[in-house]
Order: sequence, then C-alpha cells, then structure tokens
Amino acid sequence: MSEHLVTVEWTRAAQPFTDNRYSRAHDWIFDGGSVVRGSSAPTSVAEPMSDPTAVDPEEAFVAALSSCHMLFFLAYAARSGLVVDRYHDKAVGILGKDDRGKISMTRVTLRPEVAFSGSAPDPVTLSELHRRAHGACYIANSIRAEVRIVPVE
Repeated sequence: MSEHLVTVEWTRAAQPFTDNRYSRAHDWIFDGGSVVRGSSAPTSVAEPMSDPTAVDPEEAFVAALSSCHMLFFLAYAARSGLVVDRYHDKAVGILGKDDRGKISMTRVTLRPEVAFSGSAPDPVTLSELHRRAHGACYIANSIRAEVRIVPVE
C-alpha cells in the first residue's frame, strides 16, 4: 500500500460568495512541491468564475488515466527488450449519464502513438503490451468508465 498526498487550496479573496459568482480557481499542491492551477471547467461554470487556462478535474482524470497507462506500457516494453523513443497520446474523456442516471466520465479513449528505435513490434505484440498496461493501471482499475485503447500507427 502507498499513500499519495495532494493539498487543494482555495481562498475567497474578498469576493462576494453567496451570490454564486466567486472564482473557482484554486491550487493543487503535490507532495513533491509541484503546484498546478485548477478550476472548474468553463463548460460547467462560466467565465470569469472559472479559469479556462487552469486544469479542470475532468481533464486531470483523463490525464491521470493516460499517464498511468503510458507508465505501465513503457515498463512492459522495456522488459520485452523494446526501446521506446516517443509516446504521444491525445486522450479524450466523455461526460454523460451513466447507468445510474448520474453525470460521470462514461468513456475515455486513449490514442497512444508510439515510436520505437529499430523495428517496431508486430501488431500482436503491440496489442499485448497495451492490454497488459491497461490491466495493470491503478487508475483504470479504480473506475467504472469504459476505457478504450486505440493505438495510432
């Protein structure tokens, strides 16, 4: 077991509050010292109460899933003797109503494009690497949403 600490900090900063027109911008402070500006998505709360340049929780969810898959993929590729030069994923998450009628992340599609040194693995080996990475990913194992992996060749 391991513990992962994040501090989420928001301050009102002399704005009205009960009128619901307060800023949703806040900071995510990670245990290693990184700070990421967070906010609600502009599609959920209109500007200027949200910050479109900040990371919203939905984007962070998709990024965490993509990153987790990538890290396991790289580990399995290295163990297989394959040298990965580049991994690029334009992941997409879809919010919709789930089977309980609740708005949730119902589907995430990962579109990894992987460049290898030397010859690339055959399609069966590449597919197996992605299958193993998905099966091992802690984030994928923690969610109800459908996760699709559509490698880009």
